[in-house]
Amino acid sequence: MRKKLSLTLAAGVAIVLTGCGKKMNQFAADYFTTNPNPLEVVGTSVPATVTGNVPAKFFVKNATVTVTPVLVYGNYQTAGSPVAYQGEKVRGNNPVVSYANGGTVTIPVNYPYTPEMIKSELYLDFNVTQGNKQYVLPRVKVADGVIATAALATAATVDPAIAPDKFQRIINEKYSADIRFLINQANIRPGELKTAQMETFNRDLAAVNGDTAKVLKEINISSYASPDGSYTFNEQLAEKREKNTTTYVENKLKKDRITEFGELTAQFTPEDWEGFQKLVANSNIQDKDLILSVLSMYKDPEQREKEIRNLASVFETLETDILPQLRYSRITASVDVIGKSDEQINALFDTDPSKLSVDELLYAATLTDNLARRKAIYQAATRIYPNDFRGFNNLGAIQFEEKDYAAAQASLKKAEKLAPSNAEVQMNLGLIALINKDYATANRCFGNAGGLAGVGDALGVYYLKQGDTAAAVRAFGSSKTNNAALAQILAKDYSKAKSTLAAIPAPDATTYYLMAVLGARTNNSQMVTSNLRQAVKLDKDYATRAANDIEFSKFNLSGVLN
Repeated sequence: MRKKLSLTLAAGVAIVLTGCGKKMNQFAADYFTTNPNPLEVVGTSVPATVTGNVPAKFFVKNATVTVTPVLVYGNYQTAGSPVAYQGEKVRGNNPVVSYANGGTVTIPVNYPYTPEMIKSELYLDFNVTQGNKQYVLPRVKVADGVIATAALATAATVDPAIAPDKFQRIINEKYSADIRFLINQANIRPGELKTAQMETFNRDLAAVNGDTAKVLKEINISSYASPDGSYTFNEQLAEKREKNTTTYVENKLKKDRITEFGELTAQFTPEDWEGFQKLVANSNIQDKDLILSVLSMYKDPEQREKEIRNLASVFETLETDILPQLRYSRITASVDVIGKSDEQINALFDTDPSKLSVDELLYAATLTDNLARRKAIYQAATRIYPNDFRGFNNLGAIQFEEKDYAAAQASLKKAEKLAPSNAEVQMNLGLIALINKDYATANRCFGNAGGLAGVGDALGVYYLKQGDTAAAVRAFGSSKTNNAALAQILAKDYSKAKSTLAAIPAPDATTYYLMAVLGARTNNSQMVTSNLRQAVKLDKDYATRAANDIEFSKFNLSGVLN
């Protein structure tokens, strides 16, 4: 009996030692799977999920294991957020892993991406607490490298918004004067030719005739009769007024020796019901709504007049206040004002830019592709016209292209102070925010710039930085840029990405690098090598990147990069 008791006690001790007393064994790499593997940049982060399948009779009952994902790259390593799991006999709030049955553990991973991470390894570190003891288990590698293609998205290549000038080479101006007639008369009274309006008109026409920068394109005469009396009489009356006015104008042109006036045209309106309606609508007549109702009810002119005359209470007011204003001829001159030529504008900027209007200055910047000259023009605009936001906005856009982001932000802030809600300014401030990784501000600014041409490219980059590939593709639309093609590559629409890259008007090193990535993803080795060779030729930094880029891990690049 003593022997039997001893055997039973020994068995119990063995169970205790197996479930609680012994140290945790080393974790094996094949316990874990990582999704994705290799890791991949999403937006500005490297997210992943490591799943561990702990076998039965492995996880010691009185142990707590803290798992820390560590990304190792070069001479650096970055620890992720630790996750703790515990055995069945531990008093705590961590997820429990059964000793007898094992279990599944999940370790979320997320690192802010830095370029050095492209060549890296993901490890798990294990710290064990078991009763009063603490010890470390060997780390386990669970993933190799980071696919960093998404990190090629950049706001630096988005075209900033230029606030447009309003310069017009030819500006059309209209000069006009009215000659008024007495009721039922068509003769021009001498006093009507001496009104201030008529004298100004004649003086302006004479000035145009002597100004080489102005061209008299047309003179038009429109004559009217008021809509009272018979239609036949009014038709004859309006026609006489038109003929008399035309005769006056022709004689006046001869007297003033104005021979170049394009074309002299004339027409008459027998009954000006449209003018009548406008005058009534804008008047203070008490029953004007009733009059306007009559006008809408009857289309026949004579019936209209009859019904309005029946409104005895208001017709007297119409006769004194409204109808006299409809007995006139209007003379209108159409004049083209010819602005400075491109040569004149360029010459004035070089000699005395203060003699240029703000719109001429802003237009001057469109006459050159030289970034330094454009910058100098916008600087002059800010100096000469400091209250016009466009000079500051456009200067900020040039500074953005020069990658002088601090100066660009300072200029754009001045523009925003002058025009807080301007779409071009808001878009450009959004680009600066993207460069500074201030995504909340970028989102707000792009929202304020909604509808502006070009904001789609900026929004596309914003969505790429947020890891929302589908939204980025929609924002880019049909844009032919590296960023747009990158979004299509990330969306795995390789055919469209290839078309986009082929249509970029000025391909650069990034264009060819992305084309090489397309080649790798479609298993086209010739496409990989030919495009990588061109990318490295334009930017030698791509040689180092390509050598470490997992996109090309299946290809021999020795003949391309060496």
